[in-house]
Amino acid sequence: MSEPFGALRQQLVEAATAFAASPGAVPDILAGIVDDVDRALREELEIFPVCHHSPASALAMVRRLREKQPKVIYLELCEDLTPLLTELRNCRLPVALQAFASELDTFPKDWGPLSVIAPITEASAEYQAIAYALDTPGVELVLVDRSTDHVFQWQPRTPATPAHADSPDSDSSDEDDAGELHGDAVGIEIGDLRPRFAELETHLLHHGKVRHWSEWWDQYVEQPLVDADYATYRQVMVLIGSLFRRLAPSGAERVTVDEDRERYMWTRMREHLATSGVDRSDCLYVCGAFHAASRVEQFGTGPDAAPFDITPRTATKWLYGLIPSSHSAIEGQFGLASGSVSIAAATWAKAVSRSKLATFQLEGQRGSRKRAARPAAGAVEAGPVADQLTQFLASPPDLHGFDEEELLGWCVDIVRLARRNGYLASTADAIAVFETSILLAGMRNRARPTPYDFQDAAVTCIEKDVIPGRRDVRRLCEILLGGDRVGQVGYDALPPLARDVYDRLTPIGLDLRKSTVQRALLDLNGRPELTPCSHLLWMLRYLLPDGAVRPIMGSRRLGERSIQESWDLSIGKHQRYIIELGYEGVTVEQVVERRLRRSVYAPDATAAVALRAVEDSILFLGSRRFTDELGARAVELLAAERTVDDAPDVLRRIRRLLAHYRATEPELPAWCGSFVTAGYAHYCTLLPTAFVDDETGVRQVGAMLGFLFTMEGLALSLGCDRAQLELAVRQSHPESPAKVALLWAAHHQLGLLPLADLRARCADLLGNPLVVPTFPQYLSGFVQALEPVPKLAAFVVEVMSDAFAHLPDPVLLPWLPTLITTLRDQAGELVPVLIREAGRTFPATLPAVDAWVPPWTATTGTPTQGPGSPGIAGPRPGGAAGGPGGPAGGLVGGGGGSAGWAGRGAAGGPGDGSGPGSARWDAAMPVLRLLAEHPSTCDDVAGLVGIPGDGGDGPGWLDLDLLNTPATPGRSTVQALLESHPGAMDALEALLIAG
Repeated sequence: MSEPFGALRQQLVEAATAFAASPGAVPDILAGIVDDVDRALREELEIFPVCHHSPASALAMVRRLREKQPKVIYLELCEDLTPLLTELRNCRLPVALQAFASELDTFPKDWGPLSVIAPITEASAEYQAIAYALDTPGVELVLVDRSTDHVFQWQPRTPATPAHADSPDSDSSDEDDAGELHGDAVGIEIGDLRPRFAELETHLLHHGKVRHWSEWWDQYVEQPLVDADYATYRQVMVLIGSLFRRLAPSGAERVTVDEDRERYMWTRMREHLATSGVDRSDCLYVCGAFHAASRVEQFGTGPDAAPFDITPRTATKWLYGLIPSSHSAIEGQFGLASGSVSIAAATWAKAVSRSKLATFQLEGQRGSRKRAARPAAGAVEAGPVADQLTQFLASPPDLHGFDEEELLGWCVDIVRLARRNGYLASTADAIAVFETSILLAGMRNRARPTPYDFQDAAVTCIEKDVIPGRRDVRRLCEILLGGDRVGQVGYDALPPLARDVYDRLTPIGLDLRKSTVQRALLDLNGRPELTPCSHLLWMLRYLLPDGAVRPIMGSRRLGERSIQESWDLSIGKHQRYIIELGYEGVTVEQVVERRLRRSVYAPDATAAVALRAVEDSILFLGSRRFTDELGARAVELLAAERTVDDAPDVLRRIRRLLAHYRATEPELPAWCGSFVTAGYAHYCTLLPTAFVDDETGVRQVGAMLGFLFTMEGLALSLGCDRAQLELAVRQSHPESPAKVALLWAAHHQLGLLPLADLRARCADLLGNPLVVPTFPQYLSGFVQALEPVPKLAAFVVEVMSDAFAHLPDPVLLPWLPTLITTLRDQAGELVPVLIREAGRTFPATLPAVDAWVPPWTATTGTPTQGPGSPGIAGPRPGGAAGGPGGPAGGLVGGGGGSAGWAGRGAAGGPGDGSGPGSARWDAAMPVLRLLAEHPSTCDDVAGLVGIPGDGGDGPGWLDLDLLNTPATPGRSTVQALLESHPGAMDALEALLIAG
């Protein structure tokens, strides 16, 4: 061991031996850390260790660049991102360098698209190095890290996930989409200084009295090193990197990747030194402190360094560009605490102002203020390595004194900001925040309150039980301390497609670079030159995520043309997505075409997807050749399908397309005819199986029948055979009630089941107590039958009316929720058809209901068999829903020209005994009790009308067997008598009810 760190090494070993429980391991670790520092500092190629987005690293970088003025800077950044660096001049920071690939080679297909980003902020050492190299003549900037292709080559064969995606510090939540600017890209950062050993991080947070790692780093590393000299900064950073490296789990996958990165970077630097001939003393190697303490055999530029074979890149085509970034996006990408990057930016600005340093900024960069640089001093060589660690570790940090004025300003501003956001904050709250901040700092052994102490104090003193607005106090503190700054890519740095979008939308007259939502009003009749803008906006609406382009008024559908349109545009805020479209093509139309073609040739493509692509092609592209290609693909997909899950979507879309072509074209395209004939044969083949398959819903079967019946005329004209459909229907034998009802409707459509027989079957269902609980499912099937057999709408209204008229309350009331949920889940879009039909059938006013006669009772030659409770003539009496009764319709009649005793009404009929639980039947109960109390009188009356009494306890003429004694075929004796004397029966009814 050399002399500079010998004393420190001996001191650490003795301390470890005295206090460690197992002195064999701890002394080796501490001694190894000192060895790593000595090794890094003795390397001929000067290593500059950094931490990502660290103000201390950025300030140290500015000082070192001013002193050393290196001619070559080796930077830990993906080597294939080099061409993007000059485009930073046209941007407003923060932005991110991006590599994007959608056409993959060798990589698993489910990884795509691949995306790698490297965010850049002004308060970072890498940006200072980039700005110095690009604006200083004669300086070369060399990126030496693995290429983006190697990033994924070295990934395990599982779907790639963003770095630190599951980090506990990644708790940032923003009310807008700024935190989502990076999407699911893999983040590449310089200087990921975080313990790889979870127990170590927990230990540091506990004893440091902080909540998360970002706060610990700011308190114990960032603030002490902000004003430290270069030698101290360098040694401390390598020390921390070595500590985290040696305590990382051995053999961990991430450590292996880190070591391969170090081998890659040292190999590239040796290659450049050999080819360029530059002196090592004129070079600077900027890397993360974790990599500065590397122990790989390729470390260093000496002749004894081991070689490393770099694998070739794959044939994956990578596209490069700049995308906007933000503080919250960086925090979410790399697992930093919410607000930590904003606090770092505020610390950077304050330190620069205090130190009067002339930082480096690119010429012409948007949003940057060029600071006057001091006259450059001559190049300063690094002196002999001296031990600065001993004094730094033994002395308390030399922090700046308590800045009372700064804290007062924060307290006043947070109260003002809180009041603007609905909090009932006052001057007393500002005083409480001030005192609490000082108290928290003292409790945490801090010489002065930090932004994190202030934030905790503000939450404690201002935030009450309820957050009145969208922002809580913690978020307001982040805004106060710097806010979530969002970057922007300048016009000149945009890909051709993005520039084309901005140019084509110029006639709208809005500044699309703004991040706010702007309203665009398009009068397409008054200003026809805006029609291309409207067309482009609809394509962007199709391509971009929700929120970027949102139509308020106007629509784009087949056969429609908007006269006026209104749009909410937020293109500036969603600039990243516009840029990524540029990776897919040169124009928006090209991207739409590629996406449509990709969708129909995807492994999971279906006929419904292809028909949607055909429709989108007509709406956006207008290319007949391309549309026919998509249509032919839809025919292939339909013939290859073995399920009918998408049958409703297929039916809806092919109907719409056929209507469009019939209205706009002299003849149908060839693919439409092929689709109809293929679909006719396809659904006929699958129909019997679909009827009995439990996995196939009634909605899908109804859509199949809808396709077969509504397309039947066109299919037959194109050569299909109707016998195929009849055979398929006859071979279907469903068991579920809904599908049974659907099959009956199909039989009716084919002429195999007359409407009278269908009505009789429904009456039998209502008359069977065992079937009544499942009757809602039958109704669901009938409602679904409106798709293939729309003429059944009136019949379905009739069936539902009969059910409501004749079911007693104990059955009807529990049944209603089932009916509603069944119709909502299985036939929601068809219920409006029923409502319209009911509106045409039932009276429009309440007084007309009593005189209303259901139309189906007038059209049926015989009464409908239906259930009823024991009554005078068996059925529910006439009236509104019981039979042809008038306004005075009562128990047995209704003055409608036929006796209510024999009338069946809407669903009632003589003889089967179950009267509906309605007000009319309740009104009849007193009459029945009267008859039961005077059986002899009833028998005498029965004798007068030809029915002998039974001499028992009840009126014999209520006996159902006698009631239905036939006089003529199809008519009972009592029924014939009552129909012959309707006036007498009505008078008798009035006397009975009056009594």
